[in-house]
Amino acid sequence: MEFMTGVKKKEDISVKTLLETPEGTEVKLEGAVHIIRDMGEVAFVILRKSEGLVQCVYEEGSVDFPLKDLKEESAVAVTGTVKKEDRAPGDVEVRLQTITVLSEPTEPMPLAVNKWKMNTSLEAMLNMRPIALRNVRERAKFRIQEGVVRAFRDFLHSQGFTEIHTPKIGAKGAEGGANIFKLEYFHRPAVLAQSPQFYKQMLVGVFDRVFEVGPVFRAEKHNTKRHLNEYTSLDFEMGYIEDYTDIMAMETGFLQYMVELLKEDYAKELEILKVMLPKTEEIPTVPFTKAKELVAEKYNRKIRNPFDLEPEEELLIGQYFKEEYDADFVFVSEYPSKKRPFYAMDDPEDKRYTKSFDLLFHGLEITTGGQRIHDYKMLSEKIAARGMTEEGMEQYLSAFKHGMPPHGGLGIGLERLTMKLIGEDNVRETTLFPRDLTRLEP
Repeated sequence: MEFMTGVKKKEDISVKTLLETPEGTEVKLEGAVHIIRDMGEVAFVILRKSEGLVQCVYEEGSVDFPLKDLKEESAVAVTGTVKKEDRAPGDVEVRLQTITVLSEPTEPMPLAVNKWKMNTSLEAMLNMRPIALRNVRERAKFRIQEGVVRAFRDFLHSQGFTEIHTPKIGAKGAEGGANIFKLEYFHRPAVLAQSPQFYKQMLVGVFDRVFEVGPVFRAEKHNTKRHLNEYTSLDFEMGYIEDYTDIMAMETGFLQYMVELLKEDYAKELEILKVMLPKTEEIPTVPFTKAKELVAEKYNRKIRNPFDLEPEEELLIGQYFKEEYDADFVFVSEYPSKKRPFYAMDDPEDKRYTKSFDLLFHGLEITTGGQRIHDYKMLSEKIAARGMTEEGMEQYLSAFKHGMPPHGGLGIGLERLTMKLIGEDNVRETTLFPRDLTRLEP
């Protein structure tokens, strides 16, 4: 009888451990052959591991495997001795003794993933995404994205939030409107979730503070650099708030925590991509109407839509606050009620506006949030005033019938936030496997 007693200890060492290993120590490494540089009697075999590259030195007569039989992108296990070398990644190289091929490719690589830049189109990279992501720079983008999600989880846990997981198939969309993917669910109509909004509000009545990281679906027929039809949303909802500024303050705290975590744990990836992290010490806030007036005056731009921000206006608001306050982020608050969902709390002093906000990062909306209506009577009246029906929302509304605390929350687009962090201009660059108007594969 055999029993499992825990994680098996591997001989294979990490890049971090390698950098701390004394010179002359024999080590074992596993990884993919990133590139082979044959210099004649000596060759450099660069291994790609999850944390980075390792330079291995192949010398004729010292290794039990013919160099001519080694292929790039083969998965290998190697042994060798550690040697300090200033010109190698991390100032360390491994003098090879043995090479064992674990698997090898059957076709030539369609992309030059071992080059610093692949010099191919975004379309080609997306078509061959599993291969393109092996490139060091491409991989660094998603390590940084991992850091963003880690920061979101760690920070909110530290603030007393409970992580939740809500359904992505439902009977009714939280946002309403036409941008809903519809499907048949065992001979009944169903929809893909536009947001975890209803569930996270209901669960504020259970846990007080909740958050979720998960996919959301928008059936918008946009084909722009900033839109996806499936993206990852970082959502939180918190109860017992004084007003919507508590939500903005919590997001500011998250962004501050995120920047520090990225500096500490993702310095290598930041260096690879030459990322300048944004300023988060303080973030200016400006009312929606005032923001439109400021950019109209400074940039001589006519206000065309008094109820929403056009993409060009978002860019100009970002530009204005960068020029005037050296701010990378800006909260735009008090959005018009007609442009916010029915559950948004109206300003009691002027019901044309809501206690809500967007966060712009370098001129792009990455967050929408605000205070929600927590009073059942008020919520029911607003649904009726919008000409909506309560059908399909009975479970959601029942939570309010039985008492809910003042609360609010937000949703952050992970791919957009990552895009702006690393300085890309197309959200597909920071999406592992994009789903847009034309793309369902890979």
